[in-house]
Order: sequence, then C-alpha cells, then structure tokens
Amino acid sequence: MNAWQTCAVPDSFVKNKVGRRNQIPAKDIAEVGRFPVVDQGQKFVAGYCDDESRVIDFDLPLIIFGDHTRCLKYVDFPFVLGADGTKVLLPNRKLYDPRFYYFALLALEIPSRGYNRHFTSLNERSLPLPPLPEQKKIAHILSAVQRAIESQERIILTTTELKKALMHKLFTEGLRGEPQKQTEIGLVPESWELVELAEVAMIERGKFSHRPRNEPRFYGGEYPFVQTGDVSNCDGYVRSYTQTLNEDGLAISKMFPAGTILITIAANIGFTGILMFDSACPDSLIGITPEENIHTEFLNYYLITQQTEMDRLAPKGTQKNINIQFLKPWPILIPSLEEQAEIAEAISATDRKIGLARQKCSELRNLFRTLLHELMTATTRVHSLQLKA
Repeated sequence: MNAWQTCAVPDSFVKNKVGRRNQIPAKDIAEVGRFPVVDQGQKFVAGYCDDESRVIDFDLPLIIFGDHTRCLKYVDFPFVLGADGTKVLLPNRKLYDPRFYYFALLALEIPSRGYNRHFTSLNERSLPLPPLPEQKKIAHILSAVQRAIESQERIILTTTELKKALMHKLFTEGLRGEPQKQTEIGLVPESWELVELAEVAMIERGKFSHRPRNEPRFYGGEYPFVQTGDVSNCDGYVRSYTQTLNEDGLAISKMFPAGTILITIAANIGFTGILMFDSACPDSLIGITPEENIHTEFLNYYLITQQTEMDRLAPKGTQKNINIQFLKPWPILIPSLEEQAEIAEAISATDRKIGLARQKCSELRNLFRTLLHELMTATTRVHSLQLKA
C-alpha cells in the first residue's frame, strides 16, 4: 500500500524570477542563434534567440508546462522562454527533487480540452511526496531509461540522414566506380540505362469506383484494404492496414498481390511502399509491378528518391494529384540486375539498423510508461535499491 504523503500541486512549487523580459514572441524566434528557445510545442527546442537580456540562467532547473498543449519539459540549461501559453514551475526544493518533480507531473493524466488552457486542471491535482532519498532513486531510474530512449532516437536520426546521403550517392555514382555520363536527369554511371517507368513495369490503378466511404456494408470483412495513409506513413514496406473489406467491398476494389509497389497519387503525392501481403486498394493508389529484370527493392528505393520531384511537378487543380499518364514516362535509372541487388542490399542494411533502433525505442518507451506508473504509485518501491550517483 502507498504510505506516501501527497502534496497539492499549488503547494509543490514556489515563485520564480521569470518575467515578461525573459519571453520572446513566436514571430521573433530564429532558426539559428546563441540561446535556445523553449516553448509549449512538441519539439523540445523551438528555435533560437540572440538577445542575452532575455536569457533565463537562474532558478534552474525549471519545469515548463504547456498551458494549451499539456507538454512538460525539464530545462536545466540557460534558455529563452516562448511567450505563448507557457507556465514556468520552480519546484519547492524542501519537498521535491527537481527531476522527480518533473516525472511526478509527467505521470498525471490531464484530460485534453482542445486549445483551451489546462493549468487550472493541473492545479486541481496532487502529487506523491515520498522521502527525498527515495525521490532521487526513482528519478535516477527513470532518467536512465529516458537517456536510453534518447540514444535510440539519435541512432534513428543519424542513420536516416546517412540513408539519404547513401541513396543519393548510389543513384548517381553506382557501386563500380565507373565513369559517368550526362543525362537529362544529371550525371549517372556510364553503363546505366535511362528508361521510362512504363518500359520496365506494369502500372495499374486501384479501384473503388462507387466511393462508398460512408457505407458500412462494404467494410468489416476479412480482406485487407490498404489506403493512402498506410503507404505514406510506412517505412518503405506496407506491413499493416487500418481497414478491411468484405466480399461486397472487394467486388468494387482492386486486389494487388504481395510484392507490388504501391504509390500514393492524391493528397500525399509520390510516397511508395512494397506491399507485404495481398490487399485491396482504392483508386487513390497505383500499383507498380516490375518486370523480371528489375529488382523490386531497387525500384522502390529509387522511387523514394523521386517523391519530392513528383510532388513538385504534380498538376495543381482543386486538389493536387497524379495519374498513370503522369507516371508512365517517369525516368528510371537501370544498372545491371546484379548491381541493382547490391544497391538494394546496401540501402536495406541502413533500413534494418533504423528498424532495430525503432523497435528498441518502442520497447524502452513501454518500459518507461510502466515504470513511471509503478514508481509513482509505489506499486514498485526502490527504498532498498543501491544505485551509483
């Protein structure tokens, strides 16, 4: 049973010295500068500021609470405060270890009220108040898990950037170190062919001709129904789906087999993914089936590099979109099948590293949520745990 005392939130913090002089309007936040700006947004650092007179280098560490967003941030470095909707909390050091205090606030579930203010709701809550030594141990454990999460996030970020650079290099220089030739799309290896997409792949549009989006009798069956969001949010492979069709829905849709490259043609233009299972598809997707002399993963990776250009060139009407006629003449670079496979494998290696880091990150986030709940409710106690400082 939890024998801890509790403390009402209004009694858990003391007055701080932060004032309007330390705030900066959103319009004045710069992309670069000397001092980081912390606001109520999802990104930890919103931008930068060069005005030294605004810097908060006192009362640290401080907790930032987003009055509109409910975001919580632990800030232990000099910073400038974003002016819109930020509340600055200085924990009462006689009662709380600052980092434990941050975690205790993080464990509170403040219901969303949209873009209304939430500080009143926060002030109606209470926080656990274990002895300070136990607070420090709890904070130590949770901080260790947070650092592990941040480490995996850095791996994901740096490997994703590496993948982009690698793809650019491989699709302009190849793997053989051969001389380059000038083409309509720039320099490419001399032996590579430049062909149109329709010459090396079958291109078919999905079908959902009656557009029965609000007719439930077509849904809820056993057949996967991949939609635009499933492709635009995938990692190059369509592994999941958010909707299913029954026999009636399948009859008015288009079924693509596993291994088909799907490409989005409306709203989100040019995002691709290899279908990992047979699936019905709507007319907002096009299926691309490469010929035997084209490596599917190679073609998919190449198309990924073309997404920005496709989006730029997409016809602009009531809604930006592309179609089969737009895709048919799209220029595709083709090396030998052997080199295609080698290039695909080189890029796949970075994908595997990213995927492993994402899996570890997900597992660590689940662990953090579990520990946060159990440690803050005293379901798990650490009073006898010996930890190094």
